[in-house]
Amino acid sequence: MSFQIKILLMSFIATVALSIVVIPILKKLKIGQIEREDGPESHLGKQGTPTMGGVIIAIAIVLLLIFLIWDYSKPGNDTQIAKKLIPIAIVTLGFGLIGFIDDAKKLIFKNTKGLKPAYKMFGLLIISVGYTIYLINGLNLGTATYIPFLKIYITLPIWFYIPFSIFVMLGTTNAVNLTDGVDGLSPSISAIIVTCLTVIAIMLDVKEIIIFGTVVIGVCLGFLLFNMHPAKVFMGDTGSLLLGGVISSMALYLKLPIILLIVAIIPVLETLSVILQVVYFKKTGNRIFKMAPLHHHFELCGWGENKVVSVFSICTLVTSIISILAI
Repeated sequence: MSFQIKILLMSFIATVALSIVVIPILKKLKIGQIEREDGPESHLGKQGTPTMGGVIIAIAIVLLLIFLIWDYSKPGNDTQIAKKLIPIAIVTLGFGLIGFIDDAKKLIFKNTKGLKPAYKMFGLLIISVGYTIYLINGLNLGTATYIPFLKIYITLPIWFYIPFSIFVMLGTTNAVNLTDGVDGLSPSISAIIVTCLTVIAIMLDVKEIIIFGTVVIGVCLGFLLFNMHPAKVFMGDTGSLLLGGVISSMALYLKLPIILLIVAIIPVLETLSVILQVVYFKKTGNRIFKMAPLHHHFELCGWGENKVVSVFSICTLVTSIISILAI
């Protein structure tokens, strides 16, 4: 436990230090937020705030994981942990890279549309397929999936498990991406979800996930210091897709993808609000919500950004406790 605390502190300090260095560089390069004209009026004042801050999250995770992989590779240590950390790191950074390309096209090369949705989904698909195959063949984890509350494992047919796992990864990354629309919301929600999955990993004694989750928690908390309202930096797709990759890869590694329906209830509701809004508007010409995703609806109902983050975080904390009890 003391080693985990050290990892948490190292991750937090490294992220804070990187933020202090990188944010002024983003300002100097004029990599600023572009707000939608059809978004909440209160967000127009954020125009020009440094974004693409997900690079801070990515660099911090890389540095910490390189150190930990090097440390665990030493003779006498558990070298298997080092080997198992590498693929998880690659998948996480792969998702972040897709987001980075999208951000770069929009913010550096001034292509307002960014990466074409088809190209983005194709990139995420390739990474998801590769990770799923690694879990089945590389780690020989099989297709067993844990059912919360019933507390049993069921073995899914491989023809169903592969597309199901891919759907979980694609759905989670896009759900976390949609959640990133209010100062501090995405890193707060992600930190709580990752903490929940890390606690479950401790219960199941999955050391590589415990270590990986601890790193991500520290990084999220460090970034949150600069992303709280009023935000000094936004994470952009680089950060939101990366964190979605973290959450989905951890859940699948632990054979707990179904638990995401509980612990990640906020990203799930954010996604459903967008789907319902679009479908209902196309059929009736009217809107269910004042604006989608869901956090914008509450903003237009008079909630301040801090209240949105507080309420959504408390809801995630409650569902995290429920998820742990369901194991």
